[in-house]
Amino acid sequence: MQLTAEAPTRTRPTGRRDTDGMAVASFVLGLVGLLVMNVFLGPVAIVLAGLALWRGTARRGRALLGLGLGVADLVVLAALVAADGTFSWSITG
Repeated sequence: MQLTAEAPTRTRPTGRRDTDGMAVASFVLGLVGLLVMNVFLGPVAIVLAGLALWRGTARRGRALLGLGLGVADLVVLAALVAADGTFSWSITG
C-alpha cells in the first residue's frame, strides 16, 4: 500500500467577511442611488442587503440602512416619474 501526498487545495472561506462587504456595498449603492441611476442601484442595494441579512452579517445596521436607502431610491424614482413622466431629472429644472 503506497501513500500519496496530495497538494492541499486552497479555497477562500466565505462567511462573515463576505456578508459584511455586502452590507457595506448595499449602503453605499443605496446612498449613491439617491443621486444617480436609482433605477439600477436601488434594486441592487435591496438585493445585497437582503442577502447580507439572510446570511447573518455582523453589520446588521448597515444592511438595514442599505435596505432602507434602496427602497428610498425606488420611491424617489416613482416620484420623479409621477412628476414629469421621465426617468431622469435635472438640477436646472
